[in-house]
Parts: sequence; structure tokens; C-alpha cells
Amino acid sequence: MNTVAPTPTGPIPAEEIRIPGSEVLRFEGAGHGSGVSFFLVATPPGKGPALHRHPYDETFHVLEGEASIVIGDRTLTARPGDTAVVPPQTWHRFTCTGPGVLRMVCIHASPVMIQEYAEES
Repeated sequence: MNTVAPTPTGPIPAEEIRIPGSEVLRFEGAGHGSGVSFFLVATPPGKGPALHRHPYDETFHVLEGEASIVIGDRTLTARPGDTAVVPPQTWHRFTCTGPGVLRMVCIHASPVMIQEYAEES
């Protein structure tokens, strides 16, 4: 097997991938030679994305705070150090349920993010 390693890039300054007007960082791997993408979330209490799904796995890892994570028909509570995996095509969302900011990495198993929201279906 003849595999060519991607050309390393970086460091990538946070300001280059910050969503304008937000603390959230959005990294899409395709533009940087990576096969994965991620959000580095900073969400205040009571907030989180609407119900959505992807055609690939998404993995959540909580760094700080507490999240209520809905994956299909299950609701989980995740705290610092916890990891949850969402299978492809599964409706999901999360909400910050702790008293402080939720900081979480949301890893998309894709070089490009593809999201379909339930309200659009």
C-alpha cells in the first residue's frame, strides 16, 4: 500500500477558526489536510444546538461543565472527562445543564462538516 502522509499545517490560530461573535471554534479538516473536523464548544447554561444529524459518527468529549445529550431516544448526562458517541444518521442535540459554561469538543469523523437539522426535514 502506497500511502502519502498529509502535509502538516499549524499551528492554526484560534481566531482563524472562531465563529464570528462567539467563543466557539469550528475546524474543518479538509482545508488543513485532516480527515476529521471539530467544534470546540463554549455554551452557556440552557443553550445548545437544535436537533440535527450527520452522515458520519460524531464524538463528544466534555472538558468542563455538564451536558444533557440526546442521542436518538436516549438522554445522557455528561460531565468533565465523559465521552459520548453518536452513530451516523442519528438525531441528536446537547444542552448545557450545569451552572457554568459547557466546554466540549465535538469531533466529526469527516474532513467536511455536514449537518441536517430536524426542522429542515
